Amino acid sequence: MTPGARVAATIELLTEIAVTPRPADAVASAYFRARRFIGAKDRGAVAEAVYAVLRRHARLGWWLTRGGFTGPLETPAAETNSAQIPPGETTSGALADARARVIANAILAEGRQAASVERLFDGSRFNPLPFSAAENGLARALDHHTLDHPEMPEAVRSECPEWAEPGLRRALVGRFAPELLALTAPAPLDLRVNPLRSNREAVLAGLAAADIAARPCRFSPLGVRVEGRPAIAGLELFRSGAIEIQDEGSQLVALLADAKPGQQVVDFCAGAGGKALAMAAAMNNRGRIIACDVLGNRLKRAAERLRRGGLHNVETRALSSARDPWVKRHKGMFDRVLVDAPCTGTGTWRRNPDSRWRPLGPGLATLITLQAEILDSAARLVRPEGRLIYATCSLLADENEDQIAAFLASHPDFAPLPLADLWPAVFGVPSPLDGPWLRLTPARHDTDGFFAAVLVRKAPAPTPDSAPATAADPTPLEDV
Repeated sequence: MTPGARVAATIELLTEIAVTPRPADAVASAYFRARRFIGAKDRGAVAEAVYAVLRRHARLGWWLTRGGFTGPLETPAAETNSAQIPPGETTSGALADARARVIANAILAEGRQAASVERLFDGSRFNPLPFSAAENGLARALDHHTLDHPEMPEAVRSECPEWAEPGLRRALVGRFAPELLALTAPAPLDLRVNPLRSNREAVLAGLAAADIAARPCRFSPLGVRVEGRPAIAGLELFRSGAIEIQDEGSQLVALLADAKPGQQVVDFCAGAGGKALAMAAAMNNRGRIIACDVLGNRLKRAAERLRRGGLHNVETRALSSARDPWVKRHKGMFDRVLVDAPCTGTGTWRRNPDSRWRPLGPGLATLITLQAEILDSAARLVRPEGRLIYATCSLLADENEDQIAAFLASHPDFAPLPLADLWPAVFGVPSPLDGPWLRLTPARHDTDGFFAAVLVRKAPAPTPDSAPATAADPTPLEDV
C-alpha cells in the first residue's frame, strides 16, 4: 500500500469503529478479514495508526474544539459511498470526524507539516479525496503545533473521560496523572507458560530461536514479556499449548487463588477461560474446576484453549444468571471460588482505548449493583475454610475496596486473607506490594490495572455438645 492508501484505510477503519457497536479490536479483526489483499506489514501499520488516534481521542478533540471545529466537518460527498460503510447522516459525521482526527494526528503527534499531509489527500486511486475547505482551514490552524498544550486541562491531557474522573482521582490519590498517562501507552505482550507443557527457561529459549526478544516478567514466575508484536499464534510453542497470551496482572490473580491439586474450584465468571486455564495447570490436572459464565459462546472458546493446553480437569457450565439454581444446589461444596467480576475495565484502557469514550456495556451504577449480586451468590458455593477470590480489571475503588467492605459488613462468616500472608504462601517470598489486597496499576507495576481480594469462610464455631473436655474445663464431679 502507498502512504496515501494507508491513510485512506485508517480513516475507513476509524469510521467503521465509530458506527459499529462492538469493541474496536473486534471491528478491526473483521475489517482485515474482509480485506485479505492487505499484507501483514500494511495491516500492522494501519492498525497502529488507528490505535494511535484512539489513544489521543481527548487531546485531538481539544485541538479541534480550540480551532473552532466543534461539529462535523464538511465531508467530500463521494467518500461516503464506500462499499463497506453505508451512506447516511451518522456515517457521514463519523467519516468527517475520522478525517479530521487523522489530519490533526499527523500534524500534532507525528510532526508533519500541513502541506505534506494535504499531498496524501490527492484523490488518486486508493488515496483519500482532497481536503474540503474546512479541512484545509483545520490543517493550517494546527500547522507547527504539537499535541500537548499548557492550557490543556489535566483530565484532557490524561485522556480521562468525565464519568470516570471523580472515581479515579479518589482511587489514585497523588498518582492520577502518571497512572492515566501510563494507560495511554500501548500495552506490553505477556505470555504465561503452561507448566504441564514446558517451563519458562525452555520457552525463552524457543522464543530466542524464533528470533523473538523476551524476558521473564517482574512478578509472575510463569510470565514472559515479549518485545514488539510478533505473530505468537503461528509459533509451535503456542500451537502445542506451551504458552498462552495473558497479561502478568491476570496471571497473578489466578496464581493467588492458590488452587491446589485435588481441590474443587469454581471460576464463576470464566469468560474465555484464561484464569481457569492457569488454575487448572496449577492443580496439575487433579481435582475439578467448573468454569461458569452467563455467555455460553465465550465458554466455547475456553474449551478450545483447554484442549490445546492438555487440560482435562475443567468443565464448562453456562448459567442463566448469577442466581442460577445450580448455585443453590452446590452450596458449600467448593474449596476455591473465583469471581472475576464484570466491571468498567478502566484498568485495561491501554488495550482498549475506545472503551473510555464509548462503553458498550452497563454503566458504573449498574455494574456496582451487579457485582454485589454476583459476589453474594457465588459466596454460597464456598465451603467452611474455603476461599472466595474477588477480582476486577478496574482501578475504581467503587468496584474494588468498596465492594469488599460492603460484602464483609453483610457476611460476617467471611474474613480477609491479607496479601502479606498470602503472597509468601504462594510464591515463597515476602510480598513486594503494599496493602491488604492485590492492587496493580500500569505506572507502578507495568501491568494492566487489577484488583483482587481473597476472603476465607470461617469454620463453624463448635457447639457446647461437641467441645472436648480440657484440663481448664474439667468434667464436674457430680456428673461422673
